[in-house]
Amino acid sequence: MATTKVKGTSKKIKELKGIEDIRPSRVTDQELAQLQSAIKTIDNLTAEVGGIEVRKHSLLKAMESVHSRLEAQRIQIESQYGTDNVNLQTGEISYNNTPTTKIDNVKADKKD
Repeated sequence: MATTKVKGTSKKIKELKGIEDIRPSRVTDQELAQLQSAIKTIDNLTAEVGGIEVRKHSLLKAMESVHSRLEAQRIQIESQYGTDNVNLQTGEISYNNTPTTKIDNVKADKKD
């Protein structure tokens, strides 16, 4: 035989026995405002961090693009001058008295 519990029965029994539930049913308005403020601050900070991450991603992509252009320019300078050793202050090319091409390397090896 199953017993069915009537909704609010516990409360009614407590009332009949003179037992009162003394626990508060809600937080104070001040506590609620503090909780809401903290959650709003967290949401704003999270959105700001997301914006920073998007900006960071954009900057990294821009940096990658500049690196690619620099590498292409380095290759062009090396093919034109036989070296990519350039003083960035003066533009002076430094050859360092070393063979500059594979053909020169082969000739230097055969002389020995």
